[in-house]
Amino acid sequence: MNLQKATFGGGCFWCTEAIFQIIKGVKSVVSGYMGGEIENPTYEQICGGKTGHAEVVEVEFDADEISYNDLLFVFFETHDATTLNRQGNDVGTQYRSVIYYHNKEQEQQAKEMVAQLTTEGIYSNPIVTEISPVGTLYTAESYHQNYFNNNTYKPYCTFVIQPKLNKFARKFTEKVKAGAV
Repeated sequence: MNLQKATFGGGCFWCTEAIFQIIKGVKSVVSGYMGGEIENPTYEQICGGKTGHAEVVEVEFDADEISYNDLLFVFFETHDATTLNRQGNDVGTQYRSVIYYHNKEQEQQAKEMVAQLTTEGIYSNPIVTEISPVGTLYTAESYHQNYFNNNTYKPYCTFVIQPKLNKFARKFTEKVKAGAV
């Protein structure tokens, strides 16, 4: 295996985690916090929006099965990269669109993807996704890990995450693990 890591913030990490978990080649997804000023923040501190952290997922993937560029494409397809510090009803800097790159190659690919999407006019508004070097990942509390799979019938999962997974699976059948949705 050619294991590598990618780190993305696309709003609520429950949604982002659920999407990346169903992708072929993804081996693990960890929800956490990155990019803020304090060490070992709690969810309650993050929710206050004053720590500077973003809710992120760290994705471990086999680059022989799926490319970083494909993961970037999934990232941009599954959240609104044009809203500053907001995804739907979730508002605050903790919900910003951000790519934390692990090496220069990832940085270059992320910048090229933004340029390509901009040139192609995919969005009617400018992309506001932050592209920054990876920092310390503070793993979120255990009840945030594997959230959708552990809480399938909670209202947020039923009305927000499941429709998002269904839409993604219909559009990108070839990228979804067998039996994942």
